[in-house]
Amino acid sequence: MVVEKPAGVTTLRHAEERNLPRRRRQAQPTLDEMLGQILARSSPGRGPRTSTRRRPPAVRPVHRLDRDTSGLMVLARSPEAEQKLVQMFRKHDLHRVYLAIVMGEVPAQTFESFLVRDRGDGLRGSSRLPGVGQRAVTHVRPLESLDGYTLVECRLETGRTHQIRIHLAEAGHMVCGEKIYNRPLGGRPIADRSGAQRQALHAAELGFAHPISGEPLLFVSPLPPDLDRLLARLRGARS
Repeated sequence: MVVEKPAGVTTLRHAEERNLPRRRRQAQPTLDEMLGQILARSSPGRGPRTSTRRRPPAVRPVHRLDRDTSGLMVLARSPEAEQKLVQMFRKHDLHRVYLAIVMGEVPAQTFESFLVRDRGDGLRGSSRLPGVGQRAVTHVRPLESLDGYTLVECRLETGRTHQIRIHLAEAGHMVCGEKIYNRPLGGRPIADRSGAQRQALHAAELGFAHPISGEPLLFVSPLPPDLDRLLARLRGARS
């Protein structure tokens, strides 16, 4: 199942959140919880639509998008599909393209580094030590140059946690609206005058072979309205 995750929604519960009171879980549902409820209401032969006591169908996220990142995600509906999709992600055997609005003028380039959980201040980042961390590769291509900002396409060769945000920030091209990777190691926060209300990052393309049939699939998602408005505002500032 492929869905467009909105910004502001967490993919799934962290282990320490699974014992939260029901009322709080209902007020702040995760993506897998929302989809399970939608499937329970829409599946034929599962009893009255108004019933709230049915156990929601299993929905198995095989990857994550950050809470404030929007865009395409794939989830499994069966253990067999889950296993095969997990293997695809492990082998980086998918097509994944993101759109981002970032600071500065960005030329076409490839970022390659080894990412570690703690760069020295508790944040993830690239390590300078040989043989340490996970290899991460991001191919970046500018799509539109604005006044002090750039709309870029980021194609993932690997899929590490926060990879795009880290690579762009380390290169001096922080994603607009970034709240975590907004300072160099030991440095002060970088001023963000873009007006972005959340990190301007969107999973725009997702392609893979169907885990059961092998059919090649490609999904495309345009920029959501909030990032479209941000882009229009930055274009207006340029004119």
